[in-house]
Amino acid sequence: MKQVAQNNQGDLTQEEIRTIRLPRNEREVIGVVDQRLGGGRTRVRCLDGKARICRVPGRLRRRLWIRTGDIVLVEKWELQGDKKGDIIFKYRPTQVAWLKRQGYLEGIEEIEEF
Repeated sequence: MKQVAQNNQGDLTQEEIRTIRLPRNEREVIGVVDQRLGGGRTRVRCLDGKARICRVPGRLRRRLWIRTGDIVLVEKWELQGDKKGDIIFKYRPTQVAWLKRQGYLEGIEEIEEF
């Protein structure tokens, strides 16, 4: 994936917008990392109103470092999808700003209040 960068005015260009990963189907949802639980697990508050215990899959474990407060893309499990999921992508700060401007993160303010 290309790294998202800003031009001189601080705006994202069309080429950079294409690199932002959005939810592709009903099994993917955006969320905020609420707490790290240990053992490779984290608690994520998703925009659909549910808190899920999520893990980073083995193929991404060494490349994807997660901290509390990060905005991530979660893929729900087929079984226990309301309770568990996998973190498949972490948004960078410039990507988060673009998502907020476009309205994808409408429910984030309510989640961050707690």
